[in-house]
Amino acid sequence: MKLNHDALTLIGRSREILEEAASSGQRVYGLNTLLGSGRDTIVEDKSILSYQVQVVRYHNSGVGPYLDRAAARAVILARLVGFSRGGSGVRPDTARFYAELLNRGVHPAIPAEGSVGSSDLTQLAAVAAVALGEGEAFDADGTLVPGAKALADAGLQPLTLAAGEALSLVSANSYSVGVGTLVLLRLRHVAELADVALSLSLEAIARYDGGGNLSPFSPAIQAAKAVDGQRDSAAAVRRLLGGGWLEDVRPGVSVQDALSFRAAPQTHGAFRSLISDLGKALEVELNGRGDNPLVDVGSGLVVSGGNFQPTQLALSFEVLRLALAHVGISSERRIAKLYPPQRAIRAKHLAAATDKLGLAHEELPGLLWYSAAGLLAELKFLAAPATLGAPTLSADVEDHSTLAPLALQQLEKSLEAAEKLLAIEALTASYLLLEAGAAQPLGKGTGAVVGRLADVLADRPSAPDLVERARSGLREVVQQLIESEGGEGW
Repeated sequence: MKLNHDALTLIGRSREILEEAASSGQRVYGLNTLLGSGRDTIVEDKSILSYQVQVVRYHNSGVGPYLDRAAARAVILARLVGFSRGGSGVRPDTARFYAELLNRGVHPAIPAEGSVGSSDLTQLAAVAAVALGEGEAFDADGTLVPGAKALADAGLQPLTLAAGEALSLVSANSYSVGVGTLVLLRLRHVAELADVALSLSLEAIARYDGGGNLSPFSPAIQAAKAVDGQRDSAAAVRRLLGGGWLEDVRPGVSVQDALSFRAAPQTHGAFRSLISDLGKALEVELNGRGDNPLVDVGSGLVVSGGNFQPTQLALSFEVLRLALAHVGISSERRIAKLYPPQRAIRAKHLAAATDKLGLAHEELPGLLWYSAAGLLAELKFLAAPATLGAPTLSADVEDHSTLAPLALQQLEKSLEAAEKLLAIEALTASYLLLEAGAAQPLGKGTGAVVGRLADVLADRPSAPDLVERARSGLREVVQQLIESEGGEGW
């Protein structure tokens, strides 16, 4: 990780403007004033440098589980990107130091909880504390060690902050932006997985219930309504089923399937569109300057503002949980429709096993349908608003917050539940397709997925292990399918 010349020049000019403002006697929030309700209280010149350490220590008060290495690195990187935009007023050497935290693998112990979404103060203060040689970090073995030791092991000397830098280090939404970007990647995978599970269910329902009508996925239907996500979802299903028997016109096919099948492009498409909106919101944050006070290089001024309030981002986290609940509703209903034929198959095999071998037939655990119902209930619960709950803080000066981190953490939980639910759907449909044999050819994409899940089912693992192994296998095969289409989805 290395900052280029243009970024360092911009950071340097930003620092010069901040220092000029300080030397002119201008009151600058957090530079020579206290914070929050103390915004109009001056910090004496002789105390400004010691005040920097106080700011970091004061805000290093997060609680909860620590972020894993990938998330911690995402937080540091997001703040470093913020420095490079020239709005923070940090010194170039401070920005370089943060780059070295990444380059040398320093993993600060960052508590996940404590931010109300008006800058992720506590998470960033945990990083700043380690930079100062305080706080805690994880060593290469994952052991919690003092921050000073982590720096020494990485060959770094603790950072000494200059005037105004403490607030610049902690006043940003780097947790919401950095970890939100990692979540964006997971969301894209789940969007692809939803179409995979749907495609498998279409083939399964066609074999056992005369369904599997592909007309709702036709280009004609998609052209009738200009929704990019919907069109992309339908196209993905057509590609997954391409080369299989569902492409042929079947005289006995149902005129219309249930809405969980027929309107799936609309549900999955809305989800895809909202994922795209989240990507745009993250892009705005990464390309913007959320610092307060903002050093505006263009005008040479240092001004107070509210760009640290990531409302657009927080609302994107909110609405995606609602969308995931709708995806989950459709998936659970499709699973329910697949289970009756599975019960019939189970009865047939049990009878055959009893008559011929005296052995019970090993099958897909029957109560996975119940697990799916429980996961759906969790998704519905998690869809409730998270961003409306913050109280007023700091003597009613900080009287509105976004709670973006809480909305993000709830979204992570929703993703976990949705991926398990979709894995159960894929397992259920694949099991039925394997039981039906190869009388009719599967689609090229769905055939690859069934082949991968057949290996998982053949080992007959316990239900928890079955779902986890299915999730892992699905990640692999979905990625392979995407790569086979040039990395742009199938």
